[in-house]
Amino acid sequence: MPEPARLGVIGGSGLYQMQGLSGVESVSLETPFGSPSDAYRVGSLSGIRVAFLARHGRGHRLLPSEINFRANIYGLKALGVTRIISVSAVGSLREEIAPLEVVIPDQFIDRTHGRASTFFGNGAVAHVSFADPVCADLCRSLGDAATAEGARAHRGGTYLCMEGPAFSTRAESHLYRSWGATVIGMTNLQEAKLAREAEICYASLAMVTDYDCWHQEEEAVTVEAVVSRLKQNAETAGRIIAGAIPRLAAERECPCATALRNALLTDPAVIPGETRRRLDLLIGRHLNGGKA
Repeated sequence: MPEPARLGVIGGSGLYQMQGLSGVESVSLETPFGSPSDAYRVGSLSGIRVAFLARHGRGHRLLPSEINFRANIYGLKALGVTRIISVSAVGSLREEIAPLEVVIPDQFIDRTHGRASTFFGNGAVAHVSFADPVCADLCRSLGDAATAEGARAHRGGTYLCMEGPAFSTRAESHLYRSWGATVIGMTNLQEAKLAREAEICYASLAMVTDYDCWHQEEEAVTVEAVVSRLKQNAETAGRIIAGAIPRLAAERECPCATALRNALLTDPAVIPGETRRRLDLLIGRHLNGGKA
């Protein structure tokens, strides 16, 4: 295993490698939950160790519904990651949020179905708090870095996570607007839930590519329109992440770091051995009096 990484970066559509990452080595992992989307690219950026993962795999091979979210997050945990910045292409559901702008959401609505979004089950039950699904400290660092980079950044908002892979119908798009959603994407909800269970800080850097299909003065969203803006968004995201790193505190004081404290309801004595082994990276310290 390489030297532990402090920061994980998950790259979405258009971001398949991390600019500025030096001394890079490729790390392939197998997890108790299967294979991650691709090998992790681990190197140094702005003075810290960073593990980068292409969410859809290099070459964009995986549909949102095909992503093994559990393996992706578990692998980052195994590499030592304590904070995750997730970069995602999204559609805007608000007039005031235009393509090529940035949203740092603080809430989610789940419109997916049938996706694995917990590490638990098979004899182990835990209920983590998810009222505030992202790390406020990490979001603040991203927002400050985005402002410093001159990006038009919107702090806060609701990310609606849809199943995909087709884009919304007009009726759905208008419905989501009526719910107060800010942006729409296909991936971040599961990542946020699993990161919380893994006691990893999580924040989304939602890069706007289009107005979805509600906007009457815009053409309906097309792949061509999205792709044309992905490269610009990826470059902006890279600069924001590099600028956020010096703003990260050396030690975490947020509740993300202790999310499993008191969340595990199952008597340790009745957790099946196989389940306990599979979850040891996540719950081991809590089963051993708080010691790692």
